[in-house]
Amino acid sequence: MSGPLESDFLVVRRQDLERLTTEVMQMKEFLPRILNHDLLHNVQRLEVAESALEEKELDIEHIRARLQTVQSECVRAKEENLALLLQISVLREQSAQQVDFCTQMGSALCTLLWGVSNREETVKSILGMDTTADFFSLAGQTVSSFVESLADGQDEDSEESRFVLGLAGTITNVAAVPCGRDFLMSSCRDLMEKWIYLLGQIRSGSCSRLKVLILMSLYNVSIHREGLIWMSQYMGLMSQLRQLLTDPDNEVCLHTLRLIQSLVLETDVLHMLWEELQECLPRMTELSHTANSEVQTMAAELVEELRGPMVNT
Repeated sequence: MSGPLESDFLVVRRQDLERLTTEVMQMKEFLPRILNHDLLHNVQRLEVAESALEEKELDIEHIRARLQTVQSECVRAKEENLALLLQISVLREQSAQQVDFCTQMGSALCTLLWGVSNREETVKSILGMDTTADFFSLAGQTVSSFVESLADGQDEDSEESRFVLGLAGTITNVAAVPCGRDFLMSSCRDLMEKWIYLLGQIRSGSCSRLKVLILMSLYNVSIHREGLIWMSQYMGLMSQLRQLLTDPDNEVCLHTLRLIQSLVLETDVLHMLWEELQECLPRMTELSHTANSEVQTMAAELVEELRGPMVNT
């Protein structure tokens, strides 16, 4: 039987073997203290944290990719919005140009209509059309919108103002003709109501030409017996006329006095409005001493006409 080969053995010095033995014993003693349950638990927690961190990193990459996509979409949206804003700006400019053109056209047409409507034949032709009532209704709405949008210091010689004056002047001319007064009282009484309402809405000292035209059209309607009775029964008319007597424009005061004089020509209407007329009398007396000769004469006549019934009462 042959012996073991020399290469199967490792020669170790006794001193080294003792040192190794000592170290192994020390490791056996200290390892259980180090490799305890807490350490293992922490290692497990660390592994879980590392796994969660990897997942978060994946989430972050996903969010970063979505962010880049959203940013790209935002850039495109901004570009589209800028393009739309440019289009809106162009459309607004075009719309403003169209509004200006329509206003100029309406001003020119209504001024022409105002001019030709001073003939009775023309008024009869206008009243014979199927759309006349609609035209008067639109005219009232247009004038009302103009009054509501009036701003302080607004130019009364603008195209819009001329447009409105053309409409009001045409209605005044229609009311100056007997058939026109009949038509207004039978088919457009709401327009006359709006006329009276607007007199109270226009500020004192503003739109004097428009107020004069409205007063003239109401004066023309007051010549109509039915129109006279209707106006005398309209609540608030005299209070508005009393306010107009304080207007700084002499033409407004003059035509207000003319309308009041027309209303009180009928005895029954005079009695109906008597108390309200007494409230107007002090201002009429003041106007009878004003510097304007026409206003002075008209006010003096009206005060004199009212003195008779006062003496009789």
